[in-house]
Amino acid sequence: MDRKKCCVKLSVQPSRGLVDEKFVILVQNVPPGSQVTVHASYKCEDGHSWEAFAHYNANTAGTVNVSEDPSLGGTYSGVEPMGLLWSLRPVPGSKPGLRMRKVNVQTPMEVTISVYQGHQTEGFVDQVPLGSVVVERWYMAPGVRRIPITEGGLTATLFLPSGPGPFPGLLDLWGGGGKLVEYRAALLASHGIASLALDYLTAEIVMETGKAVDNQYFETAYRLLEQHPQILGSRIAMLGLSLGTSVTLNMAVYSKVMKLRCVVCVSGSHVQAADGSLEQILACFDENADKTRFTEENQIIVRDLLLPIPTDPKLKTDVGRLQCPLLLVVGEDDQNYPAHESAMDMKDMMERVGNGHLLTVLSYPNAGHLIEPPYTPHVRVSAFKSASIGRQKLMALWGGETVAHSRAQEDAWRKMLIFLRENLYGGRNPSATSFSHFHCNQGNN
Repeated sequence: MDRKKCCVKLSVQPSRGLVDEKFVILVQNVPPGSQVTVHASYKCEDGHSWEAFAHYNANTAGTVNVSEDPSLGGTYSGVEPMGLLWSLRPVPGSKPGLRMRKVNVQTPMEVTISVYQGHQTEGFVDQVPLGSVVVERWYMAPGVRRIPITEGGLTATLFLPSGPGPFPGLLDLWGGGGKLVEYRAALLASHGIASLALDYLTAEIVMETGKAVDNQYFETAYRLLEQHPQILGSRIAMLGLSLGTSVTLNMAVYSKVMKLRCVVCVSGSHVQAADGSLEQILACFDENADKTRFTEENQIIVRDLLLPIPTDPKLKTDVGRLQCPLLLVVGEDDQNYPAHESAMDMKDMMERVGNGHLLTVLSYPNAGHLIEPPYTPHVRVSAFKSASIGRQKLMALWGGETVAHSRAQEDAWRKMLIFLRENLYGGRNPSATSFSHFHCNQGNN
């Protein structure tokens, strides 16, 4: 392919959008039937670079449409419209155990999409592409407001959707790594739900006192949402992932303050001291630390700490007492939590007392623990420093097979948004202004 004779056109539409929004990559004006490689690169805020690539053959019109044409090889194969994002992986030579997570949600992910001559597999930085486009992927839609919260001893960030509101609210809890993780809450606000990202393991009050927060800390966060003038106080949900699930279920069942409209639990368990505190939840892990396993590669498997699922009701949250809809999202290859076994036990518990109608279980074969928003690259193993247990840095085995896990993330996010809308809006759809999308689409040659 002679670059002088060929003016290759590469376009990505939309070139600016939300991270859960699909795009269309089109390569035009290459010789009919020619081999090309479409490549994606992204440099994380931590300085590490990720890449994905796929091999295509142009059609008789000299065109490749990534949304319709099959990849013949690379980091994924087959027809995968968003494969260049979900198959991103650290570039060769990177340190092991990396995980891609956006820290500053007020800036976009800037992904460079390029097209190269021939079917290439390496050395992309040393080659001149036939064309490149920079794509912006945002967690925060235009008009979403980010408000740091310190009142009431909280370490939190509130994201308010664009528009006057009032909006339904959501309390967002992550897992055992601690820190204030904002990107999921920002994305939920981009879909019309006022969301409060809450740090509960490494919050300032914990750093000052050296003690775990009590249940009142979560009730304070709930009250902040309930009393906010732009939030519908009677329409508040709670979302937890991993350890956040334990807290979420505990508060949903036993708190006399929190009157939740619905609950979402991702990759977690109800196995913990009934009506206990965060300190007791963490103590349960410490007591069972001898059940920890390691693979031959020295990757830690934690799921056995909560197995077998106890029959003693004092050792698990009594989900039979739940009075609001519950959505469980489960990866059946989760190596960090016994999420599938826990979901089956919760189903039995709820059906036994006649509130099984409140439960929805989304269970995904070959999906792992870290079920994230769509097109987040699957990470089977990553370096993990628990903010609660031991505090040493380990290589955690999360589980999951890349294609199945990526499918699960896309499906679970779509169904979770539907579940939240149905329960928080009482069946009525929010106004279109709640879903601010980006309308500045650019195509570059």
